[in-house]
Amino acid sequence: MKRLVLTAIAFLMALTGAAQQVSDLENTILNVRRQKDMQHGSLSVCVYNITKGQLVYNFNSQQSMTPGSVNKLFTTGVAFARLGSDFRFTTHLGIRGTVDRDGVLHGNVYIIGGGDPMLGSYRYRQTSPDSLFDGWTRALKKKGIRRVDGRVCYHVGIFDEQPLHDSWPWGDVGNYYGAGVSGLNFHENMYFVFFNPGHKVGYPASSVRVSPKNVSVRGVCEVTTGPEGSGDNVVIYGSPTSEERLYRGTVPLGKNDFRVRGALPNPAKQCADLFASYLRTHGISISSNSLQVYSQPDSLRIVLDYYSSDYYTIAQYTNLTSNNIYAESIFKYLGYAKYGKGSFANGSKVVMDYFKEKKLDVNGVRVVDGSGLSPQNKVTADFVCRYLVAVSKEPFFKEFLRSLSKVGENGTAKNLLPNLPASMAVRLKTGTMDGVKAYAGYVDTGNGDRLAFTIISNGHDASSSAAGEYLNRILQKVVSIY
Repeated sequence: MKRLVLTAIAFLMALTGAAQQVSDLENTILNVRRQKDMQHGSLSVCVYNITKGQLVYNFNSQQSMTPGSVNKLFTTGVAFARLGSDFRFTTHLGIRGTVDRDGVLHGNVYIIGGGDPMLGSYRYRQTSPDSLFDGWTRALKKKGIRRVDGRVCYHVGIFDEQPLHDSWPWGDVGNYYGAGVSGLNFHENMYFVFFNPGHKVGYPASSVRVSPKNVSVRGVCEVTTGPEGSGDNVVIYGSPTSEERLYRGTVPLGKNDFRVRGALPNPAKQCADLFASYLRTHGISISSNSLQVYSQPDSLRIVLDYYSSDYYTIAQYTNLTSNNIYAESIFKYLGYAKYGKGSFANGSKVVMDYFKEKKLDVNGVRVVDGSGLSPQNKVTADFVCRYLVAVSKEPFFKEFLRSLSKVGENGTAKNLLPNLPASMAVRLKTGTMDGVKAYAGYVDTGNGDRLAFTIISNGHDASSSAAGEYLNRILQKVVSIY
């Protein structure tokens, strides 16, 4: 009897402790809501215990909110389900025409885009433009080609020719994170522009060079000099098909050759042009300028199939660094794989169909792009939690989980929760836009339970760093429940 009484007392104490911690979470949320720079916005929180199959807590969790880059959870998760971890994007290098005894190709070289977001990426030695073009050049030489009496042609038809979503802010699309995607991406559809500051704060800065060398960009510089340590405050304006770029903002005093990333205009054409230039300086002359073709030619002979890294590697990079170009390439490829054309509309259909397949209520939910750059994306915190629960039951879940940023270790969540107990693990995706801050992911608790959580703030007046601090307070309380 005494043992039963003690057990009952312990159980009641545990319930009381849990109730107190939930109350502390509630008080923290209300305190955040009362902050001057948060009180005019919306805040939504949901916590679900996956192990026990029960809702732990919700606050305003049915309100539709803009998720920012939390949207990438849908893109990468659905692609694990539809494409598989071992999937690779494929770019085809081909020729059409005849090669005579002197090594002259009487015809054209063709680059057939496969939507690969890593093609010519500067981040990895094996994908850099020089490595890429060297492999392609060697493949042509193995076919005995020493001169091309024709052009380098390129085909982007795997995707539509709308690189940007209609709703993306104009202030984003000239910058690297708003570059959009093509059926033939190149150098992550991004270029570097380097600035020298003036001698004093407020003095004009100058743009001194761009990289990759020889990309076609014409920049007008209205950048001035900011204080030392002020960082990159440059905004780049320009459309995806125009080589004209306008540079505004500031670069820091005392930092010569200061690097800023911009959206590369017409990346498919840049790829073909730069490859033609590479051929001319590496032993294969070519007579004419590059040309876009709108259908794949008959009798095309494939010289080389160029494969990207496996999808797991791409998904991990997408989520850990919140890379928009990678996410949109995945999103549009989902549409291509299902409907034969990569587009925002078709990618959206694939993602929404997955939600319905998992019997998730999509009221209040709208997914229009893969990256979360569009303010038209809408979710509820309750929905995001239920999606995370559904994904946790999928065979690919371990790989999906590893693609998320681990608190205290890597990615965009590295510096969150500095006092996280060693017995716990938190993996999540963050989202940040003007007036938007969001966290969503998983907590592995010290007692063996796994939680799904979502915290979203919209319409606040707080700076990005201040909003992050507020959400971090809430996340700290979520973790403390266990």
